[in-house]
Amino acid sequence: MNGPFSHYFAEDHRRLDDILRASDIRPNEYDMKAYGHFRSALLKHIKLEETLLFPALEKSQRGVYTERIAKLRLDHGALTALMVPPPSPAIINAIRFILAGHNQLEEEPKGLYDLCDEFIQDPDGILSKMRQTADVPLLPHNTEAFILEATRRALARAGYNYDDFEPRG
Repeated sequence: MNGPFSHYFAEDHRRLDDILRASDIRPNEYDMKAYGHFRSALLKHIKLEETLLFPALEKSQRGVYTERIAKLRLDHGALTALMVPPPSPAIINAIRFILAGHNQLEEEPKGLYDLCDEFIQDPDGILSKMRQTADVPLLPHNTEAFILEATRRALARAGYNYDDFEPRG
């Protein structure tokens, strides 16, 4: 299906991929301006899904897709946690891996975006609210040791092991 939500969010996925690619110059070398843009754009994307898209689908379907949305929300928690520490090879590997599976669940035939296109009532109203949604303000990266531990726990809740993303070498 190529309805308004599928189109909007799939295009945003491509844009996010491009921004992340531009920020990752080489292992342990990052364009921090581009990475900051990626953080802001990803957090806004998550905000749009969490505050507008998911609630509209849940309302239209009376909770039928709650389990699918729950998995996507766990991914959102993991991705949000990955935005707190500064980038590293493991952080970038984790972001890429999680986004690959997450985006597939949303974009595949009969995926979340197709369901939204099919069932959300008042798509124009939701799209209008999306266009009016403010960016998410960014805080500086936090390098405290407890932040990486909190990030590990967020990934574990979503079914990922942070150590799997550490480069082997």
